[in-house]
Amino acid sequence: MATVPEAKDALNRFKMEAASEVGVNLKQGYNGDLTSKQAGSVGGQMVNIMCPVRTVHFNREIRTIYEHNLPLTYEFCIAV
Repeated sequence: MATVPEAKDALNRFKMEAASEVGVNLKQGYNGDLTSKQAGSVGGQMVNIMCPVRTVHFNREIRTIYEHNLPLTYEFCIAV
């Protein structure tokens, strides 16, 4: 498998930034001493940054009942 060194370095920096944001102390190389919770929080932070969830609220009119509105909430992910 061919890799791009610049992309690998950028992803490593991104991982280190995400780890510092959630308070996990990563070191270069192997981090096998991390708990599953710590490792998951780093990965989760990376996903939250790459794919933020947006929420939209609006009222939908129910046409069978006069002047009755139903609040709806949609959540969606925007990939950047």
